[in-house]
Amino acid sequence: MLTWLAEMEAKVSWLRIFQYVTFRAAAGGATAFALSLWFGRRMIAGLRRMHVGQEVRKGEEWKAIGHGGKQGTPTMGGLLILATAGVATLLWCDWGNAMVWLSLATLVYMGGVGFLDDWLKLKRHNSDGLSEKRKYVLEGLWAVAAFAWMESIPEVRAHLDTFYVPFRSAPLWVGVPWWVMMPWVWLVIVGTTNAVNLTDGLDGLAAGCYAPVNAAVVVMAYVAGHSVFAGYLRVPAVPGAHELAVFGGCLLGGVLGFLWWNAYPAKVFMGDTGALALGGAVAMVALLVKQELALAVAGAVFVVEALSVMIQRGACKAYRRRTGQTLPQEKRPFRMAPLHHHFEIVSKEHLKALGRSPDAAENSVVVRFWVVSALCAAAAVALLKVR
Repeated sequence: MLTWLAEMEAKVSWLRIFQYVTFRAAAGGATAFALSLWFGRRMIAGLRRMHVGQEVRKGEEWKAIGHGGKQGTPTMGGLLILATAGVATLLWCDWGNAMVWLSLATLVYMGGVGFLDDWLKLKRHNSDGLSEKRKYVLEGLWAVAAFAWMESIPEVRAHLDTFYVPFRSAPLWVGVPWWVMMPWVWLVIVGTTNAVNLTDGLDGLAAGCYAPVNAAVVVMAYVAGHSVFAGYLRVPAVPGAHELAVFGGCLLGGVLGFLWWNAYPAKVFMGDTGALALGGAVAMVALLVKQELALAVAGAVFVVEALSVMIQRGACKAYRRRTGQTLPQEKRPFRMAPLHHHFEIVSKEHLKALGRSPDAAENSVVVRFWVVSALCAAAAVALLKVR
């Protein structure tokens, strides 16, 4: 919205700064961050008054990680991310850019699905919200709608039937039929959305791992929207994609602002409201700039977390079909899935053996995951040059 100020540069020269993408991305991020700091405490207090508290999973295996103390911690904090990033986007992005509206709509829709899941958990007073089947259906419906929306945007349609991979300047496949591309769009959106959601299990883990991934995608969007940079790096040039860098900057500010309140010990959890929204938004931007596989590199932590759940479930189901019994804990691939819980249990046991308090295990695992996520994001940006 504030881009109109750039039109007044003839009268006030310094107003031309509002036309620069880098300035608006930084300003949008700062706006979202400041709003998070200002509104976060009030929102947390409001959630407490409404008794919107986390429902901790029950069961013997969950007792091993000792999260009982988190029962009742305010959840649905993802609303803070949606609100601050949304307001900043409306302030600093070009309203005439269809790709921004598609990305923002994805953020809001997936956040709505997550909100429904969180609300059902609160209503039922347990950790069972939407069934996996219903969640996949709702997410899949948006993936189909998003594909149709992408088809209606000329700048996106020009590359929509082209498949790019890292290390190659030329596309791997040109003229991909719609019946192949639509499932691919579904896989990227639904897969990324649920991978981020699975990673949201420790204080600050999902938000801290997401921030560098989002920053990497911001760089990719800026390059794709800059014809000179895109030509030099031999990546798909998508006119108008630079506005997605502004959207990404606003989202990054919102995530960092939320992390201020979500860092250990967390005062609020994002819940599915935030996790599904974040995953859907970053997947949508990566699809629009044709960097889906680079996103998998940047978000390797999320990919591995999702794979750990698939491996664990697969092993348990295979054993049950073969023997009719539950797979013993000592024979499972991981002590617990997702992977961060496996490392949390191992770290707690190690600290106990050293005679130290096991309470530090959670924060230790989280910080290490942050470091790995930052390295993966840097590697993904480096892939832009390796052709």
